[in-house]
Amino acid sequence: MQIATWNVNSLSVRLPQVLAWLAANPVDALCLQELKLTDDKFPHDALKEAGYEAAAFGQKTYNGVAILSRHPLRDVVRNIPDFGDEQARVIAATLDTPAGPLRLLNGYFVNGQEPDSEKFAYKMRWLQALQDMVRAEMAAHPRLVLVGDFNVAPEDRDSYDPEGLRETIHHTTEERNHFQALLALGLTDAFRMFEQPEKSYSWWDYRMLGFQKNRGLRIDHILVSEALKPTVTACVVDRAPRKNPQPSDHAPVVVTMSV
Repeated sequence: MQIATWNVNSLSVRLPQVLAWLAANPVDALCLQELKLTDDKFPHDALKEAGYEAAAFGQKTYNGVAILSRHPLRDVVRNIPDFGDEQARVIAATLDTPAGPLRLLNGYFVNGQEPDSEKFAYKMRWLQALQDMVRAEMAAHPRLVLVGDFNVAPEDRDSYDPEGLRETIHHTTEERNHFQALLALGLTDAFRMFEQPEKSYSWWDYRMLGFQKNRGLRIDHILVSEALKPTVTACVVDRAPRKNPQPSDHAPVVVTMSV
């Protein structure tokens, strides 16, 4: 079984690329972030033709998340319960797979703009609320995967310039502590379960030849619960879509599990 996460930075712009990627990489589930469209504009028909049903949570111009699945989806939850957020950032669903139900949480984590800003304070509140949600979800669903654009580079090796960017956004101690707190709930960073090439990133700035110079960050993650950890056989970043004309600034991350 394969699950992928991809911040597409506008599904209306990138839909042909998503469909082409799915045709070449028929994963069981693909989680998308930054849809930047409302639910009534979501391309259910095109995705159904490609073999995927979808649960979406959109928002005009900004944010938006979706889960595409080859398996039936049920028990969909949109946003963090009791958090009162106006931004469409979280969607969760249960996939009924041949190996049994699997709970999938997909998040477009808050960017935070810069430390000490109001947007950073919102990020801290949001991350704490997400921890509470994940804790409750894990209690109900031992087979759980949390994916998304976390907007956090967890370690120095996840940044092209760890010293120059130290304590800037995505690199602050506070953000990294929240990432560690998610792991402490009983989750494992699937990418770091394996030897990976040095300077492996999932996002590159459009400006200043960021991709061509590999000036990137690893901020897109797949975390698996203890019940699923023994089944994980691979986790990779697929850099190929970042080479497309008009690409997203993110690349897909894919986990493979023997379930």
